[in-house]
Amino acid sequence: MANREPVPPEELARLRAKYSGDNVGVIHQPEFARVASRVIDPSGTRSAPFAGLTSLLSAPTRRIDWSAPDFAGLQVALLGVPMDLGVSNRNGSRFGPRALRTIERIGPYNPNLDCIPTVDLAVADVGDVPFRSRFSLETAHEDITRAVAAIVAAGVAPLSVGGDHSISLPILRAVAADGPVCLVHIDAHCDTGGAFDGERFHHGGPFRHAVLEGLIDPAHTIQIGIRGSSEYLWEFSVDSGMTVIHAEEIGGLGIPAVIETVRSLVGNRPVYLSYDIDSLDPAFAPGTGTPEIGGLTTREALELVRGFRGLNLVGGDLVEVAPQYDATTNTAHAGAQLLFEILSLMVFSPSIGARAG
Repeated sequence: MANREPVPPEELARLRAKYSGDNVGVIHQPEFARVASRVIDPSGTRSAPFAGLTSLLSAPTRRIDWSAPDFAGLQVALLGVPMDLGVSNRNGSRFGPRALRTIERIGPYNPNLDCIPTVDLAVADVGDVPFRSRFSLETAHEDITRAVAAIVAAGVAPLSVGGDHSISLPILRAVAADGPVCLVHIDAHCDTGGAFDGERFHHGGPFRHAVLEGLIDPAHTIQIGIRGSSEYLWEFSVDSGMTVIHAEEIGGLGIPAVIETVRSLVGNRPVYLSYDIDSLDPAFAPGTGTPEIGGLTTREALELVRGFRGLNLVGGDLVEVAPQYDATTNTAHAGAQLLFEILSLMVFSPSIGARAG
């Protein structure tokens, strides 16, 4: 049997004095104590993640009268977009916002970016887009633009949860109404395809239309994680000047090099960040409509998104979580964590930070 040396008495005495008795609840490191003071109440109690009304990232909720919406005092509005009329394969992402709202224990502290986004920002879950019809893709897109335009008009940044990826186009029609923005797009698919079964505005083509409508600047757009057998549909991306990084390239390049490419490409320009959960390998996120093997790991995805700290974000979305294909809830959990990371980035966005107060 290996020798087991006892803890030196003086060291044990030091630890007992510092961490037991009257000091049992004391956090000594100043930076950790600062965080604790903002998330633990004076009685030592934290909010139970399994209790209370659910909301996106456990953010405060605000009930909106969409006939006269009031977003006063907010910097960021978390918005559900439960619509999947634009899917080409498996439907079900209409349940994405609800699935993300039920995920527990996301945040509130982000130790990697050193922020508490639901405290550092004036943010609220403002509910879901009020849809006039559950059957019409065209009117659904109009309703999304109308809701997001009201948010933008109030000087608030929208962070939306879909829903299928077609929602990005009507969101961009509101966000980029005054001029094009850069796009950072993380996905298995470029989503720059043409008409599909006679429909142009499906989830495989929003960014083709965003370019053609003057909403995004393709020369300052980057698409990351692209892979799979639909490659023949994506010629528009390269022809329009977008930078495309395929999933197969990421291992050789390394995540830091991809981050640097993004940062040099967009600079300090306004950026819209669109994250499709199918960018993750199905081993991590099977609950999506068009899964493709060979994707990002969750660790790679987190490193990538966290590397965007300081980008001038003006809005974003997290799309394509279809929870019924994942009995483990891992997909929704990954989606909620990535939503949290995007919200954390907004703490450091120059344009959003400038709205404080």
